[in-house]
Amino acid sequence: MADIFSERKRSEIMSKVKSKNTKPEEIVRKYLFSKGFRYRKNVKELPGKPDIVLPKYATVIFVNGCFWHGHDCPKGTLPATNTEFWEQKIRSNKQRDEKNEKSLVERGWRVETIWECELKNKTIALKTLEALEQRLKNRENDNLT
Repeated sequence: MADIFSERKRSEIMSKVKSKNTKPEEIVRKYLFSKGFRYRKNVKELPGKPDIVLPKYATVIFVNGCFWHGHDCPKGTLPATNTEFWEQKIRSNKQRDEKNEKSLVERGWRVETIWECELKNKTIALKTLEALEQRLKNRENDNLT
């Protein structure tokens, strides 16, 4: 199946895909802030430049797009065109994600990953975010004892 766009148009479309301050990231950040959590964004000094860093909880959060990070959900499906390229690209992204997570854990960070599909509607998003909040509060309590 051929792409419906020219190579030039496809390149233009792909260049507009955001890598920071995406809608899913904003959803997570607004929720955390509303619950009293304070964080830093896209910390360059940490492997993978995590989307959200909560130093008090020694936790980093990656808010991953399902397609770009190869999630096992309908949004993570590879395109029908240029499949070889996309398989390699996604495989490379997943390997980089694993390497970054391992490095962060070795440095004493806890790593949370929130997937784009977990924020797709308000009901699912609320469950996902409440569970994240609970894990963070449990970590805070662990640190107090």
